[in-house]
Amino acid sequence: MNDIINAPIRRRIRVLNDFFRATFMGGKVVITAGVSGLPLDVKARALIQVQGFEDFNADNDPHDEHDFGSFDLAGETFFWIIDYYDALCQSGSEDPADPEKTTRVLTLMLAQEY
Repeated sequence: MNDIINAPIRRRIRVLNDFFRATFMGGKVVITAGVSGLPLDVKARALIQVQGFEDFNADNDPHDEHDFGSFDLAGETFFWIIDYYDALCQSGSEDPADPEKTTRVLTLMLAQEY
């Protein structure tokens, strides 16, 4: 029963996450030190990979919110994750389905940094 009640909320979070990930609008994008140290062309290609990512499945997206992904590029494995903070980024969001109450933060990292 809880899954039925939460399905519309999860769907809204998924739509907001997909829009943010594809456009980088409506939140903040950060990269880790490992990604920052890569050549500019690799960083650019990695960000493009994040924007076009569609390989969601039960293993990497168990809640169907499209908030995590991984891919290989230039001999490295990358992870990206979307976290939900309040409007001031001081604590977690009380409602990730409400963009007025949530700042999405996408972090791109090397898998070895996790």
